[in-house]
Amino acid sequence: MMRLDIVSVMPRYFTSPLENGIIRIAREKQAADVFIHNLHDYGLGKYKQVDDNPFGGGAGMILMVEPVFACIEKLKAERDYDDVIYFAPDGERLTQSIANEYSLKKNLLLLCGHYKGIDERIRERLVTREISIGDYVLSGGELAALVFIDAVVRLMPNVLGDSESALLDSFQDGKLDSAHYTRPAEFRGMKVPDVLLSGNHKKIAEWREQNAMERTKQRRPDLLDG
Repeated sequence: MMRLDIVSVMPRYFTSPLENGIIRIAREKQAADVFIHNLHDYGLGKYKQVDDNPFGGGAGMILMVEPVFACIEKLKAERDYDDVIYFAPDGERLTQSIANEYSLKKNLLLLCGHYKGIDERIRERLVTREISIGDYVLSGGELAALVFIDAVVRLMPNVLGDSESALLDSFQDGKLDSAHYTRPAEFRGMKVPDVLLSGNHKKIAEWREQNAMERTKQRRPDLLDG
């Protein structure tokens, strides 16, 4: 079973997503489990402070080094982690290959930033990999952590009802998935391609491969560079 520990200043943010969808299924099938750690439990002083103004001035608040070190060092003392991942706009872009890589891991520690960011010393000393889910800024890393978890656990054995489905997803072989249709075969004059109704599995596979390539050329030609 994979264990995912999440460090966040907003632990309740995860309640609904962890109890629904593919993450719930992964937990029920004991393929993965998720544990949320409230950074405020490690905060300083009477009010459990976890953030402060940045040195040098400027807008925004920064997650302080002391609470994060205290939390992560406690967790690392209890088990070994394959990676301590921090979600940041300037991190490595999350791809399907990265999701494939992490679906084989055992223990992952996910750090969710908040406010303006985190003290750089946390990144230098504790974080082993930094991941971004896109070229935009969120109010915190919680959504990014959920995107990452969803992308990873759905690849684990027996989590999807049809395990072959994940292998045919977009990006798995460097291109987008083909178009898909279901009943009825005709709707308001729009017909399903005849080949998909033919029962000829070889022809169907060829059509899907050609359609996937055409969609990739049209929508994401960058995937075919080189």
